[in-house]
Amino acid sequence: MSIYDRPFDPTRRLDRSGCICGRHRSAEEHDYDARRTVVCEPAVAPNQEKTYEGLVASAVMRKIFPRDAARRAFLKSVGASTALAALSQFFPLKTATEVFAQGGAIEKKDLKVGFIPITCATPIIMAHPMGFYSKHGLNVEVIKTAGWAVIRDKTLNKEYDAAHMLSPMPLAITLGAGSNPIPYTMPAVENINGQAITLAVKHKDKRDPKSWKGFKFAVPFDYSMHNYLLRYYVAEHGLDPDQDIQIRAVPPPEMVANLRADNIDGFLAPDPVNQRAVYDGVGFIHVLSKEIWDRHPCCAFAASKEFVTGSPNTYAALLKAIIDATAFATRAENRKQIAEAIAPANYLNQPVTVVEQVLTGTFADGLGNVRKVPDRIDFDPFPYESFAVWILTQMKRWGQIKGDIDYAGIAKQVFLATDTTRLMKDVGLTPPAATSKTFVVMGKTFDPAKPEDYVKSFAIKRSS
Repeated sequence: MSIYDRPFDPTRRLDRSGCICGRHRSAEEHDYDARRTVVCEPAVAPNQEKTYEGLVASAVMRKIFPRDAARRAFLKSVGASTALAALSQFFPLKTATEVFAQGGAIEKKDLKVGFIPITCATPIIMAHPMGFYSKHGLNVEVIKTAGWAVIRDKTLNKEYDAAHMLSPMPLAITLGAGSNPIPYTMPAVENINGQAITLAVKHKDKRDPKSWKGFKFAVPFDYSMHNYLLRYYVAEHGLDPDQDIQIRAVPPPEMVANLRADNIDGFLAPDPVNQRAVYDGVGFIHVLSKEIWDRHPCCAFAASKEFVTGSPNTYAALLKAIIDATAFATRAENRKQIAEAIAPANYLNQPVTVVEQVLTGTFADGLGNVRKVPDRIDFDPFPYESFAVWILTQMKRWGQIKGDIDYAGIAKQVFLATDTTRLMKDVGLTPPAATSKTFVVMGKTFDPAKPEDYVKSFAIKRSS
């Protein structure tokens, strides 16, 4: 949703069914331009004052006219100038605009954000070539990085202002698991679903996990949803992930080569790694992660507590840009355009067809089938605190953290659901009503209010 909504234009929609980038009068005009060019530049305001004026007026008009049809009918009846005069009598638009502008000065416009070249980072990556950072007043350099340990170290050393991280990483950093404890935050989920278990083609006849004893698997990092989902999956099939199989950390860009060289039997990996293994003829997709836990979180936008509190307006602008990009990515009709934008060498360095198969959900599975799973990967920025609680239960289950854990307190401290709620509203999105929810993982319901009972319910675990 553009912040230049022109709220007094009776032909202009204020709801999300209009053009997402703000450059066009309608979704049809947007789609027409999208077919002509990969880059859909955001609207350019005449000046900063107009930017804030449009945002404040749009917010007020949305509040007065929750139904957009009523607003447009009113404007057609009385005209824009009369409506503006009437509104100004009851609400000090000029004063509100000045206050908003004074409170929104960005402390630091030039930023560095690190990312791993995987489709989980889609909003962070696409926000660069598609203009979402510049739309929110930022000059962001997105830097392709070799692995998760490097991402962690460069953010901790302040070489990066913020970063694409695995959603368990800010929790681990805050708790000091695998590194010194440093308060970290995760204000937005980058993607949901979007992973898979891929096996080498020689294992096409070994679809039952009970036959995987002795297999060597790769995951991207010890503190990753991939590690926890793989462990959960094999344990539910009766295998102890620490005794019956081997799990090693391998950077995603190196996984296909390791599968080809027969160094591993399979991996639970982010895309486009799984699809590239199929494309190269060395692997097949055994199961999508959404079939283990539908709409699970994976990667995240993360920043230190110091950055969030020390540069609050910069942080807000950066998070808004990413939420804005995420909203654009949720729409199926935008996925091919996004694939073309993020496939080049400076981003994913993958054939466009590989990225398209992931983002559109129409893909070859390596078993001779073409599957259609539109939400194979999806995008929802909301960092439910219950996601954090589940991750903490798995860290406890497998001995990465020990002792008494303040599950709810840590979740609230790291997963900044309150910030995301406020900023989603700022860009015209509707956040969830609650910051936690129950969900089902492989048929088992998780209640975030009873984390210790959940940990104790597993037959296979390291912790008691």
